Amino acid sequence: MKYAEIISRMTLEEKASLTSGKDFWQSMDIARLNIGSMFLSDGPHGIRKQAAAADHLGLNPSIPATCFPTSATVANSWNEALGEEIGEYLGREAVAQKVNVLLGPGINMKRNPLCGRNFEYFSEDPYLAGKIAAGYIRGIQSQGISACVKHFCVNNQEERRMAIDTVVDERTLREVYLTAFEIAVKEGKTKSIMSSYNLLNGTYTNENVHLMYDILRGEWGFNGVVITDWGGSNDRVAGLIAGNELEMPTTAGETNEEIIQAIKSGRMKEEVLDQCVDRLLDLIFTTEEIYKESSSEFSKEKHHRIAQKVAEESIVLLKNDENILPLKKGTQVAIIGDFAEKPRYQGAGSSIVNPTMLHNSLDCFKESEFISVGYESGFERYGKKSKKKIEKACELAKKADVILLYIGLDEATEAEGLDRQDMKIPDNQIDLLNALYEVNQNIVVILSCGSAIEMPWIKKVKAVLHGYLGGQAGSSAMLRVLSGEVNPSGKLAETYPLHYEDTPSFDNFPGKEVSVEYREAVYIGYRYYDTANIDVLFPFGYGLSYTTFEYSDIKVNKDKVTFKIRNTGTVPGMEVAQLYVGCRSKEIFRPKKELKGFAKVFIDPGETKTVTIPFDDKTFRYFNVKTNKWEVEQSDYKILIGASSDDIRLIDSIFIEGTGAPLPYNKELLPSYYSGKANNVGKEEFETLIGRKVPVSTWDRKKPIGYNDTIAQCQYAKGWFARFAFHMITFAYWFLRKIGKRMTANVIMMSIYHMPFRGIARMTGGVVNMPMVDGILMIANGHFFKGLSHLLKERSKLIKGIRSDETIAKVIKES
Repeated sequence: MKYAEIISRMTLEEKASLTSGKDFWQSMDIARLNIGSMFLSDGPHGIRKQAAAADHLGLNPSIPATCFPTSATVANSWNEALGEEIGEYLGREAVAQKVNVLLGPGINMKRNPLCGRNFEYFSEDPYLAGKIAAGYIRGIQSQGISACVKHFCVNNQEERRMAIDTVVDERTLREVYLTAFEIAVKEGKTKSIMSSYNLLNGTYTNENVHLMYDILRGEWGFNGVVITDWGGSNDRVAGLIAGNELEMPTTAGETNEEIIQAIKSGRMKEEVLDQCVDRLLDLIFTTEEIYKESSSEFSKEKHHRIAQKVAEESIVLLKNDENILPLKKGTQVAIIGDFAEKPRYQGAGSSIVNPTMLHNSLDCFKESEFISVGYESGFERYGKKSKKKIEKACELAKKADVILLYIGLDEATEAEGLDRQDMKIPDNQIDLLNALYEVNQNIVVILSCGSAIEMPWIKKVKAVLHGYLGGQAGSSAMLRVLSGEVNPSGKLAETYPLHYEDTPSFDNFPGKEVSVEYREAVYIGYRYYDTANIDVLFPFGYGLSYTTFEYSDIKVNKDKVTFKIRNTGTVPGMEVAQLYVGCRSKEIFRPKKELKGFAKVFIDPGETKTVTIPFDDKTFRYFNVKTNKWEVEQSDYKILIGASSDDIRLIDSIFIEGTGAPLPYNKELLPSYYSGKANNVGKEEFETLIGRKVPVSTWDRKKPIGYNDTIAQCQYAKGWFARFAFHMITFAYWFLRKIGKRMTANVIMMSIYHMPFRGIARMTGGVVNMPMVDGILMIANGHFFKGLSHLLKERSKLIKGIRSDETIAKVIKES
């Protein structure tokens, strides 16, 4: 151990104390040994260090920080170097605010378009997500602090996220849901990882020895710190045994005592605790080195310019009929849409950043070379219909050459803690678009949202520019693309299906009660659509430019593929060339092709550049469930170079010698997977794939409610008070939505409805402890007076204990 000498001087109580938070955002300190606290802060796209009362839902404002574009936006840049640059600037701001651990980036896969937190994640593809995340991590940690990659792992829905059991086969787990984390660990060298709330195949992720010990530490060699998601600890001792060093936030010493008793009883060896403390000390000491120097400052203006640069490179041009874009100088434009005045520039929840400055489109147009004929909001932001607003917008539209229509999803629709209900833009916005089409058909749509949407209206518009969630400088970036000062180079990091019903996980999302089954296996996103030959609106990797590119001269050898790209247009531009690999053998089921590399190159008009994309250890591998390791199948492999997954420009092939592993599957028993049509896999076939029976996915309503049951299950409680409380919660949610308080209604779902009972203790910082939760459960299970008495008794004991601790601390301080 690195810090054996310091650890030898600690008491058992002190060692245990280090493994739980000091408060909501800080780790515990031990002054007598000069061990300081770490400050942990949310920050996937900006620092969210709260100056007032701390919370995990984004309710209280934070210290101003640069709001960079969200991860879903930056992924569209397909630029690892840009990710690293963002990381450097995030790291500088974290240092300026004295943050030790920046809680990000988030690299969960976009299994389903409706996941409420997709705006915080990069892609549906693990290779792309992993590579850009590794750039973020290198940038953040170059400033002396730690990144914290999250949420490890298979956290792909928000509904019941703290209690859902994710049922997934081992191969899919490795190839799809863990590969991005593997790249983050091996290439990004992340110092810390955040475990997810959910269970994985029956065991909470932070207690899952196979995940935390065998894979993370054993196979990948990770020697950093694993931190729970806030309130995500179930059995603290089991978590420590698996290697989950730090529990957040504080439990006011309650779980420390559990650790001490586990060691005294022999359930856990003290050496296990020592190893965890050793890794914690390393994170504490290495991230406090930067603070021995003078405090770092940053230029708000420079960081704002960088945020704009990132947004510019991440904007995706989805449609451009008649080359209506870029707009010519002097074009008369009508600016319509609420998002032009009040931009939608980030998500909602724990990632909310208080921006240092914020541009909106109306202010930006004052300095443009276009002629604005005026602005109309056109629609109510949160969906209420207004005929008057539409009429005023149409009158304005008649005066313009081009309508710039700013539409998208509002903050209450895309938020942490709950999933979207559909893939639609609100009806009142579509009503507006349809009305505008009747008076002026030169419509350019500027989209603002953090995830895929349906676009049944797309034939009625000439152009679509998708800015995703572009951060505080997103409006300025969009104007530069509209004017042609910037040639759009973003490409989609996720597929846009024609209809939500086309998605492979449609029948298995979200898990509503006990579990969610990943029956589609490896066929998520383009892997499914390409293999099953399903038409989509926009394919993975798609994006237009103001110029054109020609691909030629492909050459393949055992180490790499090279080819040439020529800019055949009239303006400079950047092109994202994508390497896909497809195995010709049919002995093991696979997607038709998979992304295995990419390169973004800047090319002047008439210029030709040679591009090289190297092969790596992930190019030809697959995970074999019989040998329980990565193998290579002997076969001819297609090497495909494309401008998107659906626009393949060059094809070659190479023969690869395999590792000679036995075939892992019986073809006849897995017909859906071998055909690729895995959107409606039956239970029996899925059980064959995972090699066991699937757990019962519905609640056992005969059993008493327990620690890991959610508040929502009170609807089935034996206790009348619990059932009454459930109905009051659901009524409050309905009523708040009815009167337009959707953000407040969402908080009820996030912080109450889907909260397991143990979360009442884990998330309240010691205000409520587990013995008090026992009393609450007695009430829920029909023992009202007994439970109330127990609750009040334990509350009294807790208060007396706190007062006693305060008295002791005061005496020590005075002496």
